[in-house]
Amino acid sequence: MQRREFCVHACQAASLAAFGSLASACSGSPSSPSSSAPALPTLTGTSASGAVTLTVDASSPLATVGGAALVQSGAGNFLVSRSAQDAFVALTAVCTHEACTVTGFQNSRYVCPCHGSQYATNGSVVQGPATRSLQQFATRLAGNVLTITL
Repeated sequence: MQRREFCVHACQAASLAAFGSLASACSGSPSSPSSSAPALPTLTGTSASGAVTLTVDASSPLATVGGAALVQSGAGNFLVSRSAQDAFVALTAVCTHEACTVTGFQNSRYVCPCHGSQYATNGSVVQGPATRSLQQFATRLAGNVLTITL
Protein backbone atom coordinates (compact mmCIF):
# COMPACT_ATOMS: atom_id res chain seq x y z
CA MET A 1 0.00 0.00 0.00
CA GLN A 2 1.37 3.39 -0.94
CA ARG A 3 1.50 6.29 1.47
CA ARG A 4 -1.15 8.27 -0.45
CA GLU A 5 -3.55 5.31 -0.45
CA PHE A 6 -2.98 4.78 3.28
CA CYS A 7 -3.78 8.46 4.02
CA VAL A 8 -7.00 8.33 1.97
CA HIS A 9 -8.22 5.23 3.84
CA ALA A 10 -7.24 6.68 7.23
CA CYS A 11 -9.16 9.91 6.50
CA GLN A 12 -12.21 7.93 5.38
CA ALA A 13 -12.18 5.85 8.57
CA ALA A 14 -11.83 8.96 10.75
CA SER A 15 -14.70 10.66 8.90
CA LEU A 16 -17.00 7.66 9.40
CA ALA A 17 -16.17 7.52 13.11
CA ALA A 18 -16.88 11.24 13.53
CA PHE A 19 -20.14 10.98 11.59
CA GLY A 20 -21.25 8.02 13.73
CA SER A 21 -20.75 9.91 16.98
CA LEU A 22 -22.56 12.98 15.61
CA ALA A 23 -25.49 10.90 14.40
CA SER A 24 -25.95 9.23 17.77
CA ALA A 25 -25.75 12.60 19.59
CA CYS A 26 -28.49 14.02 17.37
CA SER A 27 -30.80 11.03 17.53
CA GLY A 28 -33.22 12.55 20.08
CA SER A 29 -36.55 13.81 18.81
CA PRO A 30 -39.60 15.46 20.38
CA SER A 31 -41.47 12.19 20.03
CA SER A 32 -38.87 9.84 21.50
CA PRO A 33 -38.78 10.02 25.30
CA SER A 34 -35.44 10.42 26.99
CA SER A 35 -36.76 10.23 30.54
CA SER A 36 -38.34 7.49 32.57
CA ALA A 37 -39.90 9.72 35.25
CA PRO A 38 -43.27 8.42 36.48
CA ALA A 39 -46.24 10.09 34.78
CA LEU A 40 -48.24 12.65 36.72
CA PRO A 41 -51.80 11.74 37.63
CA THR A 42 -54.19 13.56 35.29
CA LEU A 43 -57.16 15.66 36.37
CA THR A 44 -59.75 17.43 34.25
CA GLY A 45 -60.45 21.10 34.83
CA THR A 46 -63.31 23.24 33.56
CA SER A 47 -62.39 26.44 31.74
CA ALA A 48 -64.60 29.53 31.60
CA SER A 49 -64.13 33.30 31.77
CA GLY A 50 -60.32 33.27 31.86
CA ALA A 51 -60.04 30.67 34.59
CA VAL A 52 -59.77 26.93 35.08
CA THR A 53 -61.50 25.31 38.05
CA LEU A 54 -61.28 21.85 39.56
CA THR A 55 -62.43 20.11 42.71
CA VAL A 56 -59.79 19.03 45.22
CA ASP A 57 -61.35 16.35 47.40
CA ALA A 58 -59.84 13.65 49.62
CA SER A 59 -59.25 11.31 46.65
CA SER A 60 -57.42 13.95 44.59
CA PRO A 61 -53.64 13.69 44.04
CA LEU A 62 -53.64 17.33 45.20
CA ALA A 63 -55.25 16.49 48.57
CA THR A 64 -51.95 16.51 50.46
CA VAL A 65 -49.02 18.93 50.59
CA GLY A 66 -46.40 17.84 48.05
CA GLY A 67 -48.98 16.32 45.71
CA ALA A 68 -48.87 17.20 42.01
CA ALA A 69 -51.02 16.60 38.94
CA LEU A 70 -51.36 17.43 35.26
CA VAL A 71 -54.61 19.37 34.84
CA GLN A 72 -56.12 19.19 31.36
CA SER A 73 -58.71 21.72 30.27
CA GLY A 74 -60.07 23.46 27.19
CA ALA A 75 -57.76 26.38 28.05
CA GLY A 76 -54.64 24.16 28.00
CA ASN A 77 -52.62 21.86 30.21
CA PHE A 78 -51.28 22.92 33.61
CA LEU A 79 -48.90 21.48 36.18
CA VAL A 80 -50.37 21.96 39.64
CA SER A 81 -48.72 21.20 42.97
CA ARG A 82 -49.86 21.72 46.55
CA SER A 83 -47.17 23.75 48.28
CA ALA A 84 -48.96 24.24 51.64
CA GLN A 85 -52.29 23.30 53.24
CA ASP A 86 -54.02 26.25 51.55
CA ALA A 87 -51.56 27.12 48.74
CA PHE A 88 -51.06 25.76 45.24
CA VAL A 89 -48.68 26.53 42.37
CA ALA A 90 -50.00 26.32 38.81
CA LEU A 91 -47.65 26.35 35.81
CA THR A 92 -48.02 25.91 32.10
CA ALA A 93 -47.30 22.30 31.12
CA VAL A 94 -45.55 23.42 27.92
CA CYS A 95 -41.80 22.82 28.09
CA THR A 96 -39.84 25.95 27.19
CA HIS A 97 -37.29 23.90 25.23
CA GLU A 98 -39.36 22.55 22.31
CA ALA A 99 -42.98 22.92 23.48
CA CYS A 100 -43.54 19.29 24.52
CA THR A 101 -46.14 18.67 27.23
CA VAL A 102 -44.41 18.05 30.57
CA THR A 103 -45.92 14.87 32.00
CA GLY A 104 -43.36 13.40 34.42
CA PHE A 105 -42.81 14.04 38.13
CA GLN A 106 -39.89 12.65 40.12
CA ASN A 107 -38.05 13.83 43.25
CA SER A 108 -40.33 16.89 43.49
CA ARG A 109 -39.39 17.93 39.95
CA TYR A 110 -41.44 18.12 36.79
CA VAL A 111 -39.71 16.22 33.97
CA CYS A 112 -40.23 16.73 30.24
CA PRO A 113 -40.45 13.36 28.47
CA CYS A 114 -38.98 14.67 25.20
CA HIS A 115 -35.47 15.80 26.14
CA GLY A 116 -35.32 15.49 29.93
CA SER A 117 -35.60 19.14 31.01
CA GLN A 118 -36.45 19.36 34.71
CA TYR A 119 -38.30 22.11 36.55
CA ALA A 120 -38.80 22.85 40.24
CA THR A 121 -42.39 23.03 41.44
CA ASN A 122 -42.13 26.85 41.20
CA GLY A 123 -41.35 26.51 37.47
CA SER A 124 -37.64 27.37 37.54
CA VAL A 125 -35.28 25.30 35.40
CA VAL A 126 -33.30 22.75 37.41
CA GLN A 127 -31.76 20.89 34.47
CA GLY A 128 -31.69 21.73 30.75
CA PRO A 129 -31.74 21.74 27.83
CA ALA A 130 -34.56 24.22 28.68
CA THR A 131 -33.24 27.64 29.72
CA ARG A 132 -36.48 29.51 30.56
CA SER A 133 -38.83 28.92 33.49
CA LEU A 134 -42.39 27.69 33.05
CA GLN A 135 -45.08 30.39 33.16
CA GLN A 136 -46.82 30.60 36.54
CA PHE A 137 -50.52 31.39 37.10
CA ALA A 138 -52.34 32.71 40.16
CA THR A 139 -54.37 30.20 42.17
CA ARG A 140 -57.12 30.47 44.79
CA LEU A 141 -58.74 27.77 46.92
CA ALA A 142 -62.32 28.37 48.07
CA GLY A 143 -63.76 25.40 49.96
CA ASN A 144 -62.62 22.47 47.85
CA VAL A 145 -62.60 24.33 44.50
CA LEU A 146 -59.25 25.38 43.12
CA THR A 147 -59.26 28.25 40.60
CA ILE A 148 -56.35 28.91 38.25
CA THR A 149 -56.53 32.42 36.80
CA LEU A 150 -55.26 32.71 33.25
